[in-house]
This record gives sequence, C-alpha cells and structure tokens, in this order.
Amino acid sequence: MRRTPRVPGSAARGRFRCRPGVLIGTSAAFLAVACAPSPAEPAAIRLAQQYFAANNAAARSGPQAQQEFFRRTQHPDFTDRSCDLGETTVELDPAMSTLRPDPDYAPDGLRPRGEVWVVGVEVTTRTAGTVTGHQIGSQHLVVLDGRLHGFAPCPSG
Repeated sequence: MRRTPRVPGSAARGRFRCRPGVLIGTSAAFLAVACAPSPAEPAAIRLAQQYFAANNAAARSGPQAQQEFFRRTQHPDFTDRSCDLGETTVELDPAMSTLRPDPDYAPDGLRPRGEVWVVGVEVTTRTAGTVTGHQIGSQHLVVLDGRLHGFAPCPSG
C-alpha cells in the first residue's frame, strides 16, 4: 500500500484515514483515566459502607444500641449536638453512587474538621417496630484521622 504524505494545507488533508482500533483504544484509555476514582474515594466508600452497615445493625438491635452508635460516631466537633431519639430507630439506605465530596458543608456556620462527604439516603424511622416515617434525604459524613464520623439525627418539630 502506498502512503500519501500529509502536508498541512494540501489536498491530502481530506484523506485522513482513521484506524478504528486505534481510535477505540485511545477513547477507552481516555475514559478510563477520566472516570477513574481519586485515591481518596475508595477509602471513603469503604468507610461509608461500614458506617451504614453498623448503623443499620444498631437500629435492628434497638434504640439503646443505636443511641450508642450515634454517640460513638458523632463528629468530635459536634458532640454537644446529639439528640436522644427515645424509642425511635433510624435505618439508612444509602445510594453509594451519589457519594461525593462536600467541602462547603458547614452546619450552623461551623466547618467540621476532616474530609466532608455527602450521600443520598433513604431514611426509615421506627418506633416500637412500627414504621413512623420514610423519606429521602442526604447524609453528611466526615473522614477524620482515618475514621468516619457522622452527625446524629435530631427530629424537628
């Protein structure tokens, strides 16, 4: 096969031949790099999955176990902002694909120390085993010193 030299500005410009295998391979490599998670994300995902599993296990064990879970995992800058949920438990079902950094999160104007993340969650509350509430919202989590901290829910109204 004879090659036609490509000279800028020449008539050969319209004869550019693309080799599909090269283009597809290049596109796949670009997408793999562009879509690859940052090194921090796998740790945040793993910690968040553990947090939600532990929360839901505590909720299944009852209100006292869950209250202890919330006390133990409350962000250290916000220990004075936890609530007693009484006989209510809170089950959280996260949509992990929505987990993303949220560096601007500052409840009551106070920015928590650490890497702040937010994730969409489906929340189900139960009192004495009966569903008393169900909604979709978001949950903020913070990775601080290798541990994941949350913010205990406080019912409003």
